[in-house]
Amino acid sequence: MVDQSGFGLSGGISLAPLSVLPDASLNAECPTYLLDTAITPLAHFFVRNNGGLPSIEASELKTWTIAIDGNVDKPQRFRLPELRERFETVSVTAVLECAGNGRSAFEPKTDGLQWSRGAVACLEWTGVRLTDVLRHCGVSPDAIYTGHHSRDKAPNGSEPALSRGLPLAKALAEETLLAFEVNGEPLGLLHGGPLRVVAPGFPGSAWQKWVERIELRDQVHDGAKMNGTDYRLPSRPILPGEPVDEATFLVIEAMPINSLITFPADGSVHEAGTNVEVRGFAWCGDHSVAGVSISIDGGRMWQSAELEPEAHRFAWRRFRKWIPLHQQETEIIARATDSSGQVQPLGTAAWNPRGYCNNGTHKVRLRTG
Repeated sequence: MVDQSGFGLSGGISLAPLSVLPDASLNAECPTYLLDTAITPLAHFFVRNNGGLPSIEASELKTWTIAIDGNVDKPQRFRLPELRERFETVSVTAVLECAGNGRSAFEPKTDGLQWSRGAVACLEWTGVRLTDVLRHCGVSPDAIYTGHHSRDKAPNGSEPALSRGLPLAKALAEETLLAFEVNGEPLGLLHGGPLRVVAPGFPGSAWQKWVERIELRDQVHDGAKMNGTDYRLPSRPILPGEPVDEATFLVIEAMPINSLITFPADGSVHEAGTNVEVRGFAWCGDHSVAGVSISIDGGRMWQSAELEPEAHRFAWRRFRKWIPLHQQETEIIARATDSSGQVQPLGTAAWNPRGYCNNGTHKVRLRTG
């Protein structure tokens, strides 16, 4: 099991039951059948890094400081206890999904970690509203974007691993936090503790971990992994092998409608002639989940699943559907629709050079015996 504190660890880190991906940085995803709870347990929370884990001692937790500067009236620095004292503490339940989740399904293969579908989780985040902190410092009229700065370094050890930002409207949204707790526990090192950005609905890259400084800028942030094709999608369809014009790529903001079958597990064996409950979750970045349909004939016919009420705006929603098992093998497909009418594509999403935002339908295959 993971030591979720992450602080003061010695020796190796066990990530079981997560599956570690081959990479110079520590990255691990959760098997989908272990994501069958409304709130993801910390032991099932995927790990995503663009560089090495920073060295943070437990003694720094009380002295951890975040600077707010740039296009503000009063640049200030706050220690973690001061954030708790000066600003209201709030909680938000939200899905965190890596922009590369599902990348391994693209053909031809793309650059980047070959995530299956387990780079996603739904957790309860606690902290202070970023808008409260920024407004306390005075947001300048010419500020349009934030730039986030952290302690972690790229694998070469000489430059920042990641320095993303948010459009000012998202930074000032009520749901965006500077979080210091997750699922009621202090935020551990593996997941960005002692302080990280929480930007519900946006890809995980925007949820800066180990954040030490936030600057307000009068232009789109140009930090590490903000330029070129990093965390960007082409503004028009692009074919594999086609020349890439980086000027036509747009920063990924709201994540698309997506869903996941969490039960039964892919490859599981069930008794012939019985019914099985198919269940899972659907979520969306910009809109709400409007419905989920299930197919057992390759997508020719669809049946509406029962959709539980929305508990929290940015949390995932449970769906359920009982289906009969008459065949020796049954393929189950789940497909979600959002409130704007966008539907998950069958197969994969539109191919893109970096393999981002693959919200293609999830399938599991069952056998009877």
